Amino acid sequence: MKEELVNYSVLSDYIVIKALENGVTVIGLTRGEETRFSHTEKLDAGEVWICQFTEHTSAIKVRGSAEILTKHGRVESGGKRREEG
Repeated sequence: MKEELVNYSVLSDYIVIKALENGVTVIGLTRGEETRFSHTEKLDAGEVWICQFTEHTSAIKVRGSAEILTKHGRVESGGKRREEG
């Protein structure tokens, strides 16, 4: 009897990205011998993108000001520097 293979990609970590300004870019990067861009998404302020690491996606790059939530905690990405004073 052959054992059934389980698709573990559905068990991979999800992250939530909330744009804090218009024009936030989310870029998915591939696994393998050569890292490549696999997907690009533009978000406007207030939009939320929920994404997942899979057997094909090994990294996610966020360009712009955004709140990023993972099982490890919360982080805010850069973007335009705010002048204090």
